[in-house]
Amino acid sequence: MNIMLFHSVHGPRPAVRAAADRLRAAGHQVWTPDLFEGRTFDSVEEGMAHNTEIGKDELLRRAVLAAAPYSDRGLVYAGLSLGASIAQTLALGDDKARGLLLLHGTSDLAPNASVDGLPVQLHVAEPDPFETDDWLSAWYLQMGRAGADVEVYRYPGAGHLYTDPGLPDYDEEAAEATWRVALGFLDSLTDPGDPGDQTGS
Repeated sequence: MNIMLFHSVHGPRPAVRAAADRLRAAGHQVWTPDLFEGRTFDSVEEGMAHNTEIGKDELLRRAVLAAAPYSDRGLVYAGLSLGASIAQTLALGDDKARGLLLLHGTSDLAPNASVDGLPVQLHVAEPDPFETDDWLSAWYLQMGRAGADVEVYRYPGAGHLYTDPGLPDYDEEAAEATWRVALGFLDSLTDPGDPGDQTGS
């Protein structure tokens, strides 16, 4: 598959490159846009401050520009936390999207959002201060009404950004389980007749 992977509010940390390498090793082509122009942050607070400084509209503009050259290929949009919310927004607005892989985050939906059976997989900690149970229940219903085919996986006791080995949230067992399931999800989307899905970069 052709995957557009967006980083978290911590910026393009080594964990993002490691995630991309893991996906490439499984035969996928992956792009990792740098929406923060090289800036990385050790704390959520610093990252959120920088995100606020950039502004939601500008961040989304950068994401759209990064994805645009490849969207005709039929992208799987993926993201980590903040990047997941960006991936969701782009996937719901791209009628050629092949799938949506959300790690640690979701986003609200436009009232008129509509997709035709878009495969969606969400992986999130339980509990997660940024993705509360009430919010996730409402999100799941909204995604279903929009026409998405949604799977949700919860990881009890894991920290919010539990797939990043460089952060205190890291949970190796939950991270490995997430990647195992996520790779299976991506394999289910792959068209064996499309040789372009098997290339790495």
